[in-house]
Amino acid sequence: QVQLVESGGGLVQAGDSLRLSCAASGRTFSSSPMGWFRQAPGKEREFVAGINWSGGRSTYADSVKGRFTISRDNAKNTAYLQMNSLKPEDTAVYYCAARTASYYSTSYSPQDYPYWGQGTQVTVSS
Repeated sequence: QVQLVESGGGLVQAGDSLRLSCAASGRTFSSSPMGWFRQAPGKEREFVAGINWSGGRSTYADSVKGRFTISRDNAKNTAYLQMNSLKPEDTAVYYCAARTASYYSTSYSPQDYPYWGQGTQVTVSS
Protein backbone atom coordinates (compact mmCIF):
# COMPACT_ATOMS: atom_id res chain seq x y z
CA GLN A 1 0.00 0.00 0.00
CA VAL A 2 1.30 3.47 -0.93
CA GLN A 3 -0.17 6.84 0.05
CA LEU A 4 0.80 9.87 -2.05
CA VAL A 5 0.63 13.62 -1.39
CA GLU A 6 1.58 16.17 -4.04
CA SER A 7 2.77 19.71 -3.40
CA GLY A 8 4.45 22.57 -5.23
CA GLY A 9 1.77 23.70 -7.62
CA GLY A 10 0.87 27.32 -8.15
CA LEU A 11 0.27 30.21 -10.53
CA VAL A 12 3.23 31.19 -12.70
CA GLN A 13 3.90 33.04 -15.92
CA ALA A 14 4.88 31.48 -19.21
CA GLY A 15 8.57 30.66 -19.21
CA ASP A 16 8.78 30.19 -15.45
CA SER A 17 9.68 27.00 -13.59
CA LEU A 18 8.04 24.93 -10.87
CA ARG A 19 9.05 21.80 -9.00
CA LEU A 20 6.35 19.42 -7.89
CA SER A 21 6.95 16.97 -5.08
CA CYS A 22 5.19 13.72 -4.31
CA ALA A 23 5.67 12.49 -0.76
CA ALA A 24 4.93 8.82 -0.31
CA SER A 25 4.28 6.66 2.69
CA GLY A 26 4.24 2.92 2.69
CA ARG A 27 6.84 0.22 2.67
CA THR A 28 6.89 -0.39 -1.07
CA PHE A 29 7.61 3.11 -2.45
CA SER A 30 11.25 2.37 -3.22
CA SER A 31 10.17 -0.65 -5.28
CA SER A 32 7.33 1.07 -7.16
CA PRO A 33 7.52 2.68 -10.58
CA MET A 34 6.12 6.21 -10.40
CA GLY A 35 4.32 8.41 -12.86
CA TRP A 36 3.14 11.99 -13.17
CA PHE A 37 -0.11 12.66 -14.98
CA ARG A 38 -2.14 15.80 -15.61
CA GLN A 39 -5.72 16.63 -16.35
CA ALA A 40 -6.97 19.88 -17.82
CA PRO A 41 -10.66 20.89 -17.64
CA GLY A 42 -12.72 18.95 -20.14
CA LYS A 43 -9.83 16.68 -21.09
CA GLU A 44 -8.80 13.16 -20.21
CA ARG A 45 -6.00 12.48 -17.77
CA GLU A 46 -2.74 12.20 -19.70
CA PHE A 47 0.69 10.78 -19.01
CA VAL A 48 3.43 13.34 -18.42
CA ALA A 49 6.46 11.41 -17.17
CA GLY A 50 7.40 8.13 -15.54
CA ILE A 51 10.38 6.70 -13.69
CA ASN A 52 11.28 3.16 -12.76
CA TRP A 53 11.88 2.01 -9.18
CA SER A 54 15.59 2.79 -9.13
CA GLY A 55 15.42 6.10 -10.97
CA GLY A 56 17.63 4.75 -13.70
CA ARG A 57 15.06 4.93 -16.47
CA SER A 58 12.57 7.68 -17.24
CA THR A 59 10.09 8.38 -20.02
CA TYR A 60 8.29 11.53 -21.10
CA ALA A 61 5.35 12.65 -23.15
CA ASP A 62 6.46 14.37 -26.34
CA SER A 63 4.78 17.57 -25.22
CA VAL A 64 7.10 17.96 -22.21
CA LYS A 65 10.29 16.30 -23.43
CA GLY A 66 13.27 18.59 -22.94
CA ARG A 67 11.37 20.84 -20.52
CA PHE A 68 10.32 18.52 -17.66
CA THR A 69 12.50 16.19 -15.60
CA ILE A 70 11.23 13.42 -13.34
CA SER A 71 13.37 12.15 -10.48
CA ARG A 72 13.04 10.32 -7.19
CA ASP A 73 14.83 10.05 -3.88
CA ASN A 74 14.00 6.68 -2.38
CA ALA A 75 15.75 7.57 0.88
CA LYS A 76 13.23 10.41 1.30
CA ASN A 77 10.28 8.51 -0.17
CA THR A 78 9.73 11.39 -2.56
CA ALA A 79 9.34 11.81 -6.30
CA TYR A 80 9.76 15.10 -8.14
CA LEU A 81 8.76 16.75 -11.37
CA GLN A 82 10.92 19.70 -12.36
CA MET A 83 9.04 21.80 -14.91
CA ASN A 84 10.93 24.44 -16.88
CA SER A 85 9.88 26.77 -19.69
CA LEU A 86 6.25 26.39 -18.70
CA LYS A 87 3.57 27.15 -21.28
CA PRO A 88 -0.11 28.05 -20.86
CA GLU A 89 -1.00 24.64 -22.30
CA ASP A 90 0.71 23.03 -19.30
CA THR A 91 -2.12 24.34 -17.10
CA ALA A 92 -3.77 21.37 -15.39
CA VAL A 93 -4.13 19.47 -12.16
CA TYR A 94 -1.02 17.34 -11.77
CA TYR A 95 -1.19 13.94 -10.11
CA CYS A 96 1.50 11.54 -9.03
CA ALA A 97 0.77 7.86 -9.17
CA ALA A 98 2.44 4.61 -8.23
CA ARG A 99 2.36 1.15 -9.73
CA THR A 100 2.57 -1.91 -7.57
CA ALA A 101 6.06 -3.10 -6.71
CA SER A 102 5.63 -6.21 -8.86
CA TYR A 103 6.23 -4.11 -11.97
CA TYR A 104 9.69 -2.97 -13.12
CA SER A 105 8.71 -0.20 -15.48
CA THR A 106 6.22 2.63 -15.76
CA SER A 107 3.17 2.75 -17.99
CA TYR A 108 1.48 5.41 -20.10
CA SER A 109 -1.97 4.23 -19.02
CA PRO A 110 -3.60 5.66 -15.86
CA GLN A 111 -5.41 2.34 -15.42
CA ASP A 112 -2.10 0.67 -14.60
CA TYR A 113 -1.59 2.79 -11.48
CA PRO A 114 -3.60 1.76 -8.41
CA TYR A 115 -2.28 4.52 -6.13
CA TRP A 116 -2.92 8.24 -6.67
CA GLY A 117 -2.38 11.50 -4.88
CA GLN A 118 -5.04 14.18 -4.56
CA GLY A 119 -3.49 16.42 -7.21
CA THR A 120 -1.96 19.89 -7.24
CA GLN A 121 -3.05 22.75 -9.51
CA VAL A 122 -0.57 24.28 -11.93
CA THR A 123 -1.71 27.41 -13.75
CA VAL A 124 0.49 29.10 -16.36
CA SER A 125 -0.54 32.55 -17.53
CA SER A 126 0.49 33.96 -20.88
